[in-house]
Amino acid sequence: MPERLDIIKTCKLFIGGSFPRTESGRSAPVHDGRGRVIAHVCIASRKDLREAVESARRVSDSWADASAYLRGQILYRMAEMLESRREEFASAISTTTPLTPAKARREVDASVDRLVRFAGWTDKFQQVLGCQNPVAGPYYNFSVPQPSGITGILSPDAPSLLGLVTMISAPLCTGCPVVAVASDSTPLPAVLLGEVCATSDIPGGVVNILTGNRAELIEPMAEHREVQVIAAANLKPAQRELIQTAAADGLKRIHLLEHSDSSWLDDDAAASPWEIDPYLDTKTIWHPSAT
Repeated sequence: MPERLDIIKTCKLFIGGSFPRTESGRSAPVHDGRGRVIAHVCIASRKDLREAVESARRVSDSWADASAYLRGQILYRMAEMLESRREEFASAISTTTPLTPAKARREVDASVDRLVRFAGWTDKFQQVLGCQNPVAGPYYNFSVPQPSGITGILSPDAPSLLGLVTMISAPLCTGCPVVAVASDSTPLPAVLLGEVCATSDIPGGVVNILTGNRAELIEPMAEHREVQVIAAANLKPAQRELIQTAAADGLKRIHLLEHSDSSWLDDDAAASPWEIDPYLDTKTIWHPSAT
């Protein structure tokens, strides 16, 4: 019998709850530590980015209006599905990065815990980040946080899974749909995360994940008028300047993160309520009080 050939996975994009191929037709190989090709990933184009933003726009209002309880349940469901595929994610990380299997499992465990943490914040950040304001007059005055809208995510190269999970969980917690660009060097965990999202009751379009060359997508994401917030981690100085310049015309909010490998693991540094605040707008409400 002839020797059997392995079936190498071709990883798709995750847009609108589906797994389309890139319209550009481009792909790149993913190698393991021995230089063997273990998968191919799509290289997303500007058009793919536009499709992802349009998918997010279609569900933006319904996700913002979803109850905090429901959003928390969905994030917790993501944690459950990620936990059930713990070894698969750990293998994907350890075979495509210098991390040992033990450190890879630690990253997966931290990612599961991070989802649970933000699931818990969905119905609590309102009390921490909102308030009742004292005013001079017979009125009640409340500051109420509301989701800002579609959020563009530029995740770090490392940690490839924990960084992406942290950066999408915070806006999802508030009611913002996300369009995320995965790690350039280690995209495989992001692809698997898309498969987790597809089985976690997340409405199609709330989470969109693109793989490919991040440098190609920075400018079109920053210029897109439907994207209200951009969060990016560990950028080079030239990339930071590009985002700030391109986003200025649309008056986007920019949230730039600088975390070391160890601080990504620190809940107080990477997952505090103040990491939720950049994805919120504040509405002030006046109401007459009894006299």
